[in-house]
Parts: sequence; structure tokens; C-alpha cells
Amino acid sequence: MASNKSVLIVGGGIVGLSTAYFLQKKGHDVTVLDMSNMDSGASYVNAGYITPSHIVPLASPGMISKGIKYMFNSSSPFYMKPRLDLDFMKWAWYFKKSSTKEKVQQAMPVIMDINLLSRELYKAIWDSGDLGEFHMERKGLLMMYQTKKERDHEKEVADRARDMGLVVNHLDLDGLSVLEPNVELNVKGAFHYESDWHTTPHQIMERMIKHLQKSGVKIHKNETVEDVIQTDGKLTGVQTNKSEYAADDVVFAAGSWTSNLSKKLGVRLPLQAGKGYRINVETPTNISMPAILMEAKMAVTPMDGFTRFAGTMEFSGINSKIRKERVEAIAQGAARYYKGVKIPDSDKQNAQCGLRPVSPDGLPYIGTSKKHKNLHIATGHAMMGWSLGPATGKLITELISEEKLSMNIDPFNPHRKF
Repeated sequence: MASNKSVLIVGGGIVGLSTAYFLQKKGHDVTVLDMSNMDSGASYVNAGYITPSHIVPLASPGMISKGIKYMFNSSSPFYMKPRLDLDFMKWAWYFKKSSTKEKVQQAMPVIMDINLLSRELYKAIWDSGDLGEFHMERKGLLMMYQTKKERDHEKEVADRARDMGLVVNHLDLDGLSVLEPNVELNVKGAFHYESDWHTTPHQIMERMIKHLQKSGVKIHKNETVEDVIQTDGKLTGVQTNKSEYAADDVVFAAGSWTSNLSKKLGVRLPLQAGKGYRINVETPTNISMPAILMEAKMAVTPMDGFTRFAGTMEFSGINSKIRKERVEAIAQGAARYYKGVKIPDSDKQNAQCGLRPVSPDGLPYIGTSKKHKNLHIATGHAMMGWSLGPATGKLITELISEEKLSMNIDPFNPHRKF
């Protein structure tokens, strides 16, 4: 192992905090910078899934034609806002090139392996007691469908998942009523992936921040990186709107903002912000199982004290504008699948959004920059950021500590060609 280093992490979401967690355990001196107050964003508004079953990357055959079809319907589940933006147009071209059957087949085992690694690390964090008690359940995930088309599509995925070693059961309505007895479902059936767990994200985030601060990690909120400092061609630190920080190693884990940071160092990182929305319903819904509502392309999670309805993928640049029609689409989706579940207007008004960093091929960027050997990139997780936070943090820690890696990270190379 390398000697202890001072490490600066830009980004305080689940990826940045997980990286700080494992680095601190190795004895490194860690500082985390975040431009927000660290109480909102993608790490707080996601569906809370730890999800080995999500083996199909977003860049899959047919997605671009869906995007074009949905382009002028701002309430559709997959929305690309038309705009003349060179970075977006390049990214869309790479996304199209990545959306082939062959590339999806290559990506599937890689996505499953890193998810399984991350699930074991979540369990290790739980077992360590470092964060005290937090909500984490192992009920699996239901992929619920209303149409034969979605059933047939998911059956292909389920067959492949079984071949790869995951346990998947197909349930008719009777089988579903055993798992979800207190809700009347308007579906034809579901596939139950037993591999998946679910959590209540803000609990873990709040406990992780407290634990890190107690362990000596320095966390600076509401600081924006304005420049990067290079000395003799080596990255030596960053300049924020408040201060200057020096470090032996720097980790860019700033989610959708990471490509803007890396540009300052001449590192091209194709990345787009995919906005997702969530509605929390605090009145009882009687929903006890996490589920993806397939035709509606949305997620439902029974969390600690409320039910979360989350979804949509909106490519409209970096902004936190909440489109009411998209919130309404989630509420309508919930009502279509769960008879009697009506989301109150007050909960819709409290909807929040977060920006997921999406790479063109659906695989994250995890690795060291070719240009600067002390710059490490950790972003691009799309809809799996929550699931893959601990695995990413562990792999970046192993790179910095010059240890044997827990898995082959070549597919995540930040400099890969599209």
C-alpha cells in the first residue's frame, strides 16, 4: 500500500461520501467539498435501490428512437429537450453508437458484478455499526407489467439474469397477492428479482456525514470549485469561491457537474444530466414491496415513514426546474397500477428532483486520468448511483492506496472510446 496521502474529494453525494469512508479507513487525510448544503440532490431523491437486477444499461437498442418519439412530449418518461448544444449532440451520437445488442450483452455481466460488490459493501457498512441503525431491507424488487409487450421484454431480461446466477421468479396475480396482500393491483403479473435490497437514502446520507466528521474527515459545504491548481503539469489542488485546498490526490465525484470540472484540465468526459423526480407520500399506502411499474417507467419504494414514487429521465441540461406535467405523470402512473392510491396535491407540490450523471453507454466512469496520475474520476452512474456508491468508493480507494482492485475496472475507463 502507498503511504498515507491527503485526498481532496469534489462532490458530497453517495459516491463522494463512500470514497471518503473507505479512504479514511485506510488512514488517508480526507477533505470533501460540495457546492450544496448536502441535504438535496440525486443522492437524496432516488428510489433507494441496491439493485443487481438492473443489468441492462440505459443505452440499449431502441432508446434513441424512443427519445425522438418523446422529444416533444415533456410529460413522457424519457424526455430529451431539443436544444443546440454541442456537448449534448456529441453525447447523443455516442449514446446511439452504444445502443447495440452486442454492447448491451458485454455490459450486462459488468453491471451485475459491480452491483453485487456494492451490495456486499452496504452490508459491511451495516455490520460495522459505523452508521448506527438505518433502514435497509432485503425484499427483492418487483417488475410489474400491464401488457404482454412489457412481459415479453422483461422475460428476456429475467432469463439472462437467471443465466448469470440471479434468482428471478415470475408471479401471476395470486402470487403477487401473497407478497403484496394489502393493495389492489391493476397489473397482469410481475417478475420478482430476489437479489435486490432497498433503503431510505437520506438516513444513510445523514448518518454517513456525521460518522465521517467524527472520524476526522473535513467536510466543507456550499463551496464551489472555480479553478484547478497545477504546478509543473501536476494537479496540486483546487480553488473554491471561499478558499484554496492543496492535496496529493484529487477525486472528481461531482455527479453531473464532473465534466465541467474535468474540462478545466483538458479531460473530455461525455456526460449529461438526467433529471429524475420523486414524490414522498406520508399517508399510509399499504404498499410493502419495492416495484418498477414497467409501462410507466417509474419506481415505488416503501421507505421508513413514507412511500416514495420516483421516476422519469429528462435530458434538459443542468437545472433544477420542476416540470409540473412530469410530477403529474408520476402521480397518474401510481393511480394506474395501485387501485385506491391517490397522491395528495400537497405531496405533489413538495416534489423534488435530482440530476443523475449519465454516460453515453450506461457504464460509470471509474478510474485515473491519463493526463494527471493523481486525478481520479468517479461519476456517470446514471440510475445506479445509489446502488453503486460504495463499490465506486472502494475501487477509487484501492487505486489511491495502490492496492489490488476488487474487480477489473477497464470497462469503466474514463478515457474509453465510444
